[in-house]
Amino acid sequence: MPKDYYKILGVEKGASEDDIKKSFRRLAHEHHPDKGGDQAKFKDINEAYQILGDKQKRTTYDQFGSAAFEQGGPGPGGFNGANGFGGFGQGQGGFSVNMDDLGDLGDVLGGMFGFGGGGRGSRKKQGHDIETEIRLTFSESVFGVEKEVKIYKNSACSVCHGSGSDPDGKISSCQTCGGRGRIQQAQRTIFGVMNTAVACPDCQGTGQRIEKPCKNCSGTGMEKIERTLRIKIPAGMSEGEALHLSGEGEFPGRGGKAGDLYLRIRVSAHPIFTRSDHEVLSTVSLPFSILALGGSYEIDTVDGKGELKIPTGTVAGTVFKLKGKGVPYANGKNRGDHLVTVVPDVPTKLSREQKNKLEELGELGL
Repeated sequence: MPKDYYKILGVEKGASEDDIKKSFRRLAHEHHPDKGGDQAKFKDINEAYQILGDKQKRTTYDQFGSAAFEQGGPGPGGFNGANGFGGFGQGQGGFSVNMDDLGDLGDVLGGMFGFGGGGRGSRKKQGHDIETEIRLTFSESVFGVEKEVKIYKNSACSVCHGSGSDPDGKISSCQTCGGRGRIQQAQRTIFGVMNTAVACPDCQGTGQRIEKPCKNCSGTGMEKIERTLRIKIPAGMSEGEALHLSGEGEFPGRGGKAGDLYLRIRVSAHPIFTRSDHEVLSTVSLPFSILALGGSYEIDTVDGKGELKIPTGTVAGTVFKLKGKGVPYANGKNRGDHLVTVVPDVPTKLSREQKNKLEELGELGL
């Protein structure tokens, strides 16, 4: 029975190569037998991707349909339903898989079928990311600051700079892989014969041969040291945000690439100010006389002392806006506002004279 490979992968006939690859990865993860998926469905997905993921085979399929890949079909080779995959032009019952297309699933398959690291053999070793916290005062979070951060981590060797070779030694091309860092390997699996590119076992994927290992790192290319980084924290950072520093994470060793560093921002509470996005908020208690008669009152702002002008008859809860006195925007050109809420300052203790005056005001209806 003819198979609709587009339908199997859940894409339209005009789908791009990238869309086909994304759909394949998603479905392969979902239906992988090792994750409880259906084996037959998984094989259909792989079959569909082998056709649609190849420009020439896709053109043939669009012209002749799946019959072009069945034994005796009009296409360039056939799909052998009995053993899982046909030769696609070679008639050898095997197929080639670029394990990089599988993403993380390539590692799973590599572990299952002995591919020595799955699809990662052609990639540089990636070091682990590091996440740490950095605490700021409220003012530092608003205006930015430069901080020192100390991190104890695996770094590139200070002597060989990560190469693993003694400075006086020679580095030559690996003869096993021809300097490519990977070799082709065929493995028979339940899905057929899979031809994969894996990391060269002799050079660990670096493509280089070291004649004299570095004495400082014993040829690993890395050493554990404490590094002090000076980090410029931009203005406007808020609680929970993170700064991303590429290449400042763990170094994985010779032939690898350092991971990244993430600095999680923690902001200490301020006794007066709080924050809402780019606005600074505060509450000021004013004497009843100023609320009733109006006047000026000195208040605290993030820029220092400021003056608040109170009109006559201001009621409790009125919010005043100090334009441009808030948190800077990312563009560095504009700032939010400072919103000040005024409330009456009700004294808890009164002198005899104050009580008498208030009683007089009460008699006057105030």
